[in-house]
Amino acid sequence: MAPEPYADPGCAGLPQHSTKAVELLGQIDLPGEAASVRKARHYLRVLLAETGHPQADYAVLLVSELVANAVRHSDSRLPRGQVTVTVARRSVTLHVDVIDAGSATSSPRVQVGTDPEMCTGRGLWLVQELAVAWGWHESKAGRVVWFQLASG
Repeated sequence: MAPEPYADPGCAGLPQHSTKAVELLGQIDLPGEAASVRKARHYLRVLLAETGHPQADYAVLLVSELVANAVRHSDSRLPRGQVTVTVARRSVTLHVDVIDAGSATSSPRVQVGTDPEMCTGRGLWLVQELAVAWGWHESKAGRVVWFQLASG
């Protein structure tokens, strides 16, 4: 049985014309709490071990950063909040979405001039440096922060 194409109503960071060739690899809903960072890492590590994706370690690191941001800065941290991680593949590109409840007071941005001694503030900088593309947008499902990694 062939996998169903991934078609998110908000395009999930992919251009509209590209969604037909995207294969959904997996999706997990997690509570909006700090323990979900570890669960997201584990989920992605196991999922990508099955595909043999050569940049699985980068994907695990980046999803960890995005889920940490979601449970720290979005309304998903409120009671009964949740974060969704969706993983898809288009040709040789891995595409990961982290969907949270968004926030009226903050939006994803790369911090400039972060103190190297600080323990926080470099998550989106890492995403920007390691991913071939990344971005975010609001959708009916919530705020979608996404990144893509090439296979080579």
